Amino acid sequence: MALGVGASRTTNPLLLGLLIAASAYVVATHRSPTPWARSYTAFVRLALAVLVIRVLFAVALGSPIPGTHILVTLPEVPLPHWAQGIRLGGRVTAEAVLFAAYDGLRLATLLICVGAANSLASPSRLLKSLPGALYETGVAVVVALTFAPHLIADVHRLRAARRLRGRPDRGLRGLLQVGLPVLEGALERSVALAAAMESRGYGRTAEVPAPVRRTTAALTLGGLLGVCAGTYGLLTAEGGTYGLPLLLAGVVAALAGLRLGGRRSLRTRYRPDPWDARAWLVAGSGAAVAALLALAADRDPDALHPGVVPLVAPTLPLWPAAAVLLALLPAFAVPKEHA
Repeated sequence: MALGVGASRTTNPLLLGLLIAASAYVVATHRSPTPWARSYTAFVRLALAVLVIRVLFAVALGSPIPGTHILVTLPEVPLPHWAQGIRLGGRVTAEAVLFAAYDGLRLATLLICVGAANSLASPSRLLKSLPGALYETGVAVVVALTFAPHLIADVHRLRAARRLRGRPDRGLRGLLQVGLPVLEGALERSVALAAAMESRGYGRTAEVPAPVRRTTAALTLGGLLGVCAGTYGLLTAEGGTYGLPLLLAGVVAALAGLRLGGRRSLRTRYRPDPWDARAWLVAGSGAAVAALLALAADRDPDALHPGVVPLVAPTLPLWPAAAVLLALLPAFAVPKEHA
């Protein structure tokens, strides 16, 4: 997930390619044979679709990027006066296409990094790591994260069964005949999960005094507002003085609210998942990549955001590239059985 944060700080295709390669290598070496681990391919396909759509939009709808290298001139559709600023067709320049490709590649890299996290992280271990105040929300998130990979696995299984029987698995007819059993299986799985959760006492809460509840709500809400305002201050040039203190104060208040809110949870931990040196290494390597790329974007923005007017070939900045390579540390330091 930290690699996705780092990807949002640059449009350099060489650095983005390094981020994709690093995350893909960790997934290839540590992906387990579980249903959620199969979702990585789906995220890669979604990322490619986003990249293609972004470029097609720039070609069809135009771009505000000025350019002199005309690739093709499409027939332009006249639009009414109330649609000023929008055009359909017209000149397609290499500068506009390249700018759209850079922007689409950044979003595609972000999606691939999220897919890597989704395919590597175990939902059960993620649920154990949540604080007590977020337990109910965490259950819903974990169920949602496991829902999509199970759907993908069901689709692959049903398509393989239809191919073995000589029936079509593509097109509209194949989609309808595969989609209905998939939705039926998802509904049955949801009902079984709800029954299992109810039999285990999910949703029970302890009684806490009213002042504690009000304090918890005030700290949590105020902390989240402080985090949002501090983040906005860090992203704007005018809020650089108050952004960091407000962000830190918001984080402290939110953590205090979560700590107090954990008193409502009656659950116990059976064999709690320890946070050992390997976990620190994985989290630290990702955080280091995100922090170093954010620092590079502030110190040398031209290297991390190559220009397209005039057309120049992107260069690979050395120390940001070395920072991205830190993302490969978990692949060598964490054994596969501990992934």
